Amino acid sequence: MSDFRFGTKLEDRSQEQYREPPMYRVILLNDDYTTMDFVVKVIRQVFHHSSEEAVKIMFDVHKKGKGLVGCYSQDIAVTKQRQVLVMAKSEEFPLRCEIEPDL
Repeated sequence: MSDFRFGTKLEDRSQEQYREPPMYRVILLNDDYTTMDFVVKVIRQVFHHSSEEAVKIMFDVHKKGKGLVGCYSQDIAVTKQRQVLVMAKSEEFPLRCEIEPDL
C-alpha cells in the first residue's frame, strides 16, 4: 500500500495476528477470623459484584475454602489482589487473596 502524498510505502498490517493477554483468576481464601460481612463488602467494592452474587461467592469461600471473584489480565489481577490485602489490613482481618493463571 502506498501513500502518494508523501511518496512512502505503508505496511499492510491487516494480516498480523494479535493475541489476547493471558488471564489470571483472583481467588479469596477462607480463614477463621474474617467476618462474612467484610468478605461481602470486599467482593462488592473491589470486584463490583451485585449483593446477591457477592453473598454466593462469600458462601463458596466459607464452605469450600475458596471462591473465585474474577478473571483479569495480570496487571489488573495484581491490582485487585493488592486492594483486597490493603482493605483487610486496614480492618485488621487476615483475609488472603491469590492469583493464578486461568488455564
